[in-house]
Amino acid sequence: MIDRNVKRTRYLFRVYFEGTLHFKMTSVTSPPCKIFKFQDARASPDQVFEVKSECLHPSPAPIVIDNGSFQTRAGWACNGEEFVHPRLVFKPVAARSRGAARSETQVGNDIPNLEPLRWLLKSQFDRNVVVNFEIQELMFDYIFIHLGIETEGNVQHPLVLTEAPCNPLHCRQMMSELLFECYGVPQVAYGIDSLFSFYYSNTQCGLKPPHTGLVVSSGYHCSHVLPFINGRLDAVNCKRVNVGGSHTAAYMQRLLQLKYPAHQPAITPSRMEELLHQHCYVAVDYQQELERWRSGQFYETEVHRMQLPFSGKAAGSYASVEERQEKRVQQLRRLEEINNRHREERLQQDQERLDALLAVQELLEEGALEQFHRRLVELNMDSAEELQAYIHKLSLSVEQYRLARAEITDFEPPVDEGDGVSQTEVDLSEEPEKPEPEKADHIQPVFNLAEYHQLFVGTERLRIPEVVFRPSLIGEEQMGLTEALQFVLDHIPLDKCAAFGLARYSPKEQAAMSENVFLTGGNLLYPGVKERVERELLAIRPFQSHFKVSLAPQPALDAWFGAREWALRHPIGSQGWISRKDYEEKGGEYLSEHCASNAFIPIRTSKAVQQASDGSPTEHTQDAGTSARSLDSDMTKSAGL
Repeated sequence: MIDRNVKRTRYLFRVYFEGTLHFKMTSVTSPPCKIFKFQDARASPDQVFEVKSECLHPSPAPIVIDNGSFQTRAGWACNGEEFVHPRLVFKPVAARSRGAARSETQVGNDIPNLEPLRWLLKSQFDRNVVVNFEIQELMFDYIFIHLGIETEGNVQHPLVLTEAPCNPLHCRQMMSELLFECYGVPQVAYGIDSLFSFYYSNTQCGLKPPHTGLVVSSGYHCSHVLPFINGRLDAVNCKRVNVGGSHTAAYMQRLLQLKYPAHQPAITPSRMEELLHQHCYVAVDYQQELERWRSGQFYETEVHRMQLPFSGKAAGSYASVEERQEKRVQQLRRLEEINNRHREERLQQDQERLDALLAVQELLEEGALEQFHRRLVELNMDSAEELQAYIHKLSLSVEQYRLARAEITDFEPPVDEGDGVSQTEVDLSEEPEKPEPEKADHIQPVFNLAEYHQLFVGTERLRIPEVVFRPSLIGEEQMGLTEALQFVLDHIPLDKCAAFGLARYSPKEQAAMSENVFLTGGNLLYPGVKERVERELLAIRPFQSHFKVSLAPQPALDAWFGAREWALRHPIGSQGWISRKDYEEKGGEYLSEHCASNAFIPIRTSKAVQQASDGSPTEHTQDAGTSARSLDSDMTKSAGL
């Protein structure tokens, strides 16, 4: 019995020892928590470049502007290493105080920090369409000035400009009017940013035109699914989802402000955009990924702790006796200086008052009775005796102040803490004394101020990008990217096509588009987005059908690269360019189509009904290029909107 108990005790001890050792080893080898700091990047003013000779000879080189709603990129379409990348990259916002002059407006990177001026910022966009052309003119001025082009005269360089898919004709008309009438540009070419990116990708891959594919883009305000058939955009079947990067950033801000109400001022839109671009990812299987986050170990390894800025010294922290004494002495000295300054000011005022009264008394001694009585009335006094009494009183007061000041100057006693506090009549709050060492067992643990100023970003890392696929998460009653893809690619019956005015794709066209699904746009920079779209297409497409999904190498910059590549491959005056003559003859909404442009559908408006010679009414129609137009008719007639 004794041996059995001994063995049992040894066994329990060994189990306890091994468990303790395993706990210590796992606690030591467990990965540390991921703590990140907000970069809080500040914009620096752009330099003013000089126009290189390559941009002027043998002919003026085109200026390429990717007019995005989140960032604007501008540069030259020239051969050479220094022209490969855009010269200017800035946010298309302007800040001008109410009542300020136009010259005082801050634009783009002239605004170092957007947050203090957030309520003053104005953009030229309504969603992804340019509607405020006063702000757009400021953006063009900013671009031309920093590229080294004088805007006082005419801009002699052609312009390649991006626009929204199915851009309303009225907006293009106003843009052409601004460029041709205000800046006098010789040629303009319009194109869709995502199609320029698609064109650049196909060119780099060596694919021969005409190209066929399905372009999926997601920007700052909107997302689009654009079918591209035989080198042209099928504008009728384009689909737009009114969800983009601005919605995801606002959703992230709302979630974190509800989660951390004490840090609401520190949870700014700029920091939320930083979280989106650097810490979020798209889940291939959303529900399965959420289940993984239920695990405590998975949460500890994958959660990102964002450190907010804070002051290193905690409020109410213990200070040493020397520090408290030094602080009290400094407070007493400041109070003594304040009291001395008040005494000096009072002494000066009394001295000035006494000098004025003595001057009145001299009038009496000199015999100027009329002036003396007038001054007494001004001083609100009745007699010379009252004046003499007031002079005597002020003289005693001034003398006392001078004697007191002389005594303080001759003898300065050491500052006594108790006496000083009672004389200044100020309630100096006593700081908590540092506890004795023997009472350390009763001290509560020190408050971790750094951890208090941390944002734990866990499931938000995958919930926020999911908004693009599930707009219902933010209360938007519309289809996501998956449903939009399915709507474009599905085989639609003929009766529904006739009812909704849609074109039906043949199985061959559907297969051709599925073989070239292209993802682009700044809101598709999340890791895992390509795998997610592949998984969605696997569920959408028929069994054993083939598809291929490719992601733009630089989704945010490929639109500018594609516009530059197009300008280099298409000489001025060829198909796609709009000259001033075309603008004057065909109207501002005219568009010369090319492989990356919108489809131009001119409006036909009716003239007033006229009486024919036989008395019967006749109705004449004319193209919109030579007739008056309105924004409402443009919105209803422009393709896809």
